[in-house]
Amino acid sequence: MNVLSKPTPVLLSADQLTCIREERILFEDLSFDISAGDIVQIEGQNGAGKTSLLRILAGLSQPYSGKVNCQNRNIIKFREEFHQQLTYIGHNPGIKGEMTAEENLAFYLSLHGLDTSEAEATLEKVNLLGFEDSLASHLSAGQHRRIALARLWQSKTPIWILDEPFTAIDKQGVTNLESLFVEHAKKGGCVILTSHQDVMITALPLRKIQLAYRLY
Repeated sequence: MNVLSKPTPVLLSADQLTCIREERILFEDLSFDISAGDIVQIEGQNGAGKTSLLRILAGLSQPYSGKVNCQNRNIIKFREEFHQQLTYIGHNPGIKGEMTAEENLAFYLSLHGLDTSEAEATLEKVNLLGFEDSLASHLSAGQHRRIALARLWQSKTPIWILDEPFTAIDKQGVTNLESLFVEHAKKGGCVILTSHQDVMITALPLRKIQLAYRLY
């Protein structure tokens, strides 16, 4: 007897997205599905629209035309519910300078109803052990990014959208992140990211979506 496997659920879908910035078309009629278990890298040279696409997928920017669906519903029509399923880390990590590294992480975790007791231990995973009591205003931009990335080890959301997550991360840190992405995907989540460096994920297929730079 043949046993039919269950179809992999689609977590996020782009439907004929067109994005225009400063009268230049970055991309048009872009459609794709992202399913549970997918790790997807958005590629393209600077100015091709990678960050714009991530922000549209996260519901933080509006496309010129087209829509983004989550579970067959337009994310704009149930934005608050959608954001409860999303962890987004963009170029601005949202770190408060007047709080310590540990306080920043604990504040984020408590805001999302997550366990704060492991905040210090989680900072160790992004090589910030010894900086947990340092004010964020005294830390570098790269260290701010690491504080934000530490959220991923506690995240319960299925959809991760990450803009250049490997920036200012050492080789071991990159390896740890890639392992975390694989673990998240194997649990039924998805990861959508941009990166200027090669993504060395071999445990699962790495999907790539290429954006071409347009002059007009």
